[in-house]
Amino acid sequence: MTNDLQKLTLYYDGACPLCQAEILFLSGRNHDGLLDFIDINSERYDPILIGVSCEQALAAMYAQYADGELIHGAKVFPEAYRRANLPFLAWLFSRPYLEPILNLAYRFFAKFRHQISWLFGPSALWLVKRNTKVH
Repeated sequence: MTNDLQKLTLYYDGACPLCQAEILFLSGRNHDGLLDFIDINSERYDPILIGVSCEQALAAMYAQYADGELIHGAKVFPEAYRRANLPFLAWLFSRPYLEPILNLAYRFFAKFRHQISWLFGPSALWLVKRNTKVH
């Protein structure tokens, strides 16, 4: 892990079990403290300060570097995986030819997040909780 990475804050939907599972998974790999997580449904989320409404945050994955720069869409995932010391996933999700596909897939997921999560979320959350130790 390189030490020149800025801290990255991920904004997520805490009411979504699949989102919870991903955040819990990343939390368990956050050994260098380079990730922070803010539930957009919590008091910690300030849409005015961040410049992203809750509706926008629900429609596309958003994250913010420590210097204030916002990123969204498929660009968030490799940055998060890089900080979680998951180099293969960071590499895979950073492929330029995959970005349009990943953005489209995430928009689909975001639109049907609760239905998809209802089907797969509880199992994913259970697996992650069973296999993750949060630091």
